Amino acid sequence: MEYLHTMVRVGNLDAALDFYVNKLGLVEVRRIDRPEGKYTLVFLAAPGDVERARDSKAPLVELTYNWDEHDYAGGRNFGHLAYRVDDIYETCDRLMKAGVTINRPPRDGYMAFVRSPDGISIELLQKGDAKAKAEPWASMPNTGSW
Repeated sequence: MEYLHTMVRVGNLDAALDFYVNKLGLVEVRRIDRPEGKYTLVFLAAPGDVERARDSKAPLVELTYNWDEHDYAGGRNFGHLAYRVDDIYETCDRLMKAGVTINRPPRDGYMAFVRSPDGISIELLQKGDAKAKAEPWASMPNTGSW
């Protein structure tokens, strides 16, 4: 398993970047604008992690700016922790057998979500290319929120 990023939703991207980049000293290493989804993702790395973050896309803080939503209450601004795993199906199977609910199954062979006992959302991402779609994952519905 490899730690990837922590996602934080921000209501004002300029103010957030002023804090994280100009004041805290993090470095923007990647930005994704999705007009069709109405959101922007900005990935930041600590200065000592910039090269590693550019090469492996980790470890990072992901700022998620949803263009239509600006107020977050009840901790909704914290999104998730993300980890890259060697085998998404084996990892999800092992977690299920240990009693963990797979909130968003890896139907695509690439991404799944689970929650910690305290409700923290954990994203699991397949290392490398997505695995071929397989059952029971391909037809498994979402459970709860993720």
